[in-house]
Amino acid sequence: MLQYVLRFVAGKDQGREFPLPPDLTIVIGRVNDADLLLLDEKISRKHAKISTHGGRVMIEDLASRNGTFVNGVRIRSIELQEGDQIVVGSSTMKLVSISEVSSRSPQPGAVAGLPSPAGVSDALAPLISGSIHEMPLPDLLQLFSGSRKSGVLTVRSDQGIGKVYLRDGQVYYAEIEGNPLVTLYKAFYRMFRWTEGVFELQPIGEHHVTEEITESTTSLMLEGMRQLDEIRILEPKLPRPGARLAAAEPLPGNLRDLATEEIQLFQLVLHNGSLETVIDSFPGTDFEAYTCLLGLMKRGFVTF
Repeated sequence: MLQYVLRFVAGKDQGREFPLPPDLTIVIGRVNDADLLLLDEKISRKHAKISTHGGRVMIEDLASRNGTFVNGVRIRSIELQEGDQIVVGSSTMKLVSISEVSSRSPQPGAVAGLPSPAGVSDALAPLISGSIHEMPLPDLLQLFSGSRKSGVLTVRSDQGIGKVYLRDGQVYYAEIEGNPLVTLYKAFYRMFRWTEGVFELQPIGEHHVTEEITESTTSLMLEGMRQLDEIRILEPKLPRPGARLAAAEPLPGNLRDLATEEIQLFQLVLHNGSLETVIDSFPGTDFEAYTCLLGLMKRGFVTF
């Protein structure tokens, strides 16, 4: 179980936490394959290394340009203690010990506030579990990518149950249970917007899919964060959840003047109506669907 987290107490990532499970080595840097990726020009491509072995947490500077500092002192290699503050580039992190996640999180198959079902097989027990409020999806994926984990990451929130499948740290499939309309990329990026709920990583077992995600996990995470930022900007302009969409009468122009994706979304409005069903059925990501919808609303083709 997790014993420590790195808590960002200063810098642009302030408030973020990065878990440090036992018996793991992570590299901090700004190169894409760094385990803890920090987009900071003051940080070297491979800046520092943290190891958690034998109950000890060690940090080593990797000949970085601007150095690694622990409690204000530049170091080469040192054992960290709880409460130590680490400065790399513009970021200040604090080593914080935490109690076992399982003592705070529902067991497999349990619902928050209800007892866990009896007789859960050890083979189905999660490898890692916790709260996505404390360990958001991007941090989890970065951790699993660096440690080359395989398994199915299940995220349970009041917005649904999502699953991300990993093979040697690489995301290859994603789905939202009970919603076959949502494609694998849409499902993956949608889960980035979930901020409350619990997660667990379990062995996959037999799992076959007809289509796989081919992008690197780092590329997926960067795109997921970009879409998250863009959707936050669009949200105040979107119809309220549960809104009914409709085609304008009369239409303000010729449908042939619309882009292909706009025509696709307009047809979905004609056949479905509800905002959620239209967004789910659109073949692109939620961000692409919202962008098309707002474009059609602005030009007067769609109302609600």
